[in-house]
Amino acid sequence: MYRWAGKVAVITGASSGIGLATAKALVNHGLIVVGLARRKSKMESDMKDVKGDGRFYPLECDISNEKQIDEAFAWVKKNLKSVHILINNAGIQRAGKITDLSFTELKQIVDINIIGLLYCSKIATTIMKEGGEESHIIMINSVVGHRLSQIPSEHSTNIYPATKFAVRALANILEKESYGGNIRVTNISPGAVKTEMTDKIAEDIPQINQLDFLDAEDIVDAIVYVLGTPPRVQIEELVIKPLNAPY
Repeated sequence: MYRWAGKVAVITGASSGIGLATAKALVNHGLIVVGLARRKSKMESDMKDVKGDGRFYPLECDISNEKQIDEAFAWVKKNLKSVHILINNAGIQRAGKITDLSFTELKQIVDINIIGLLYCSKIATTIMKEGGEESHIIMINSVVGHRLSQIPSEHSTNIYPATKFAVRALANILEKESYGGNIRVTNISPGAVKTEMTDKIAEDIPQINQLDFLDAEDIVDAIVYVLGTPPRVQIEELVIKPLNAPY
């Protein structure tokens, strides 16, 4: 990780869970980290005691809002000059079957999980290519982007798995479009992780509490490992599950 010290990492969904834990770890490794999330004050509060060699800049940004994404990356380019790492972590999930959700709810899931991720990746990739330095894009995906959940059929994750299947395809497309350069693309697919999102879903689907959970730090360890591999190494897919997970 030493070669990333002083480099710029942008993390979406950085106010909680995997995103927040990753921000802390990368600052401790000496990176300049820009956290994008709607809750800027929470990022400021949770990051204030991190004493690493790096720096942290919280920016208020709704990943479903094109204008806010444009403004966030414009700030990064103006003030920090480049982007070397993008970690697409922001995502949402709603309980209920597809037939239970409104158009607005369905659109919000797609806008954040696919469109926002894609737009952040598009802008970051352009900046990375302009800079010409070693760069890395990491998608925080899910095991349901590989196969559907085993949660009983009376419950549903509706289009959440569909968005995660799409993210796998987008990661592969970005890798192909970056061929011949020095941008690596990795898709990390965790099983159940104890986060604010899973706590919220458990309110509607209490059966989720019967699962064994990974900690956010388990995924951070994987992110640090992937970033730390030599530039010649391309890790396309990494699936992480709790031991003896039934899915």
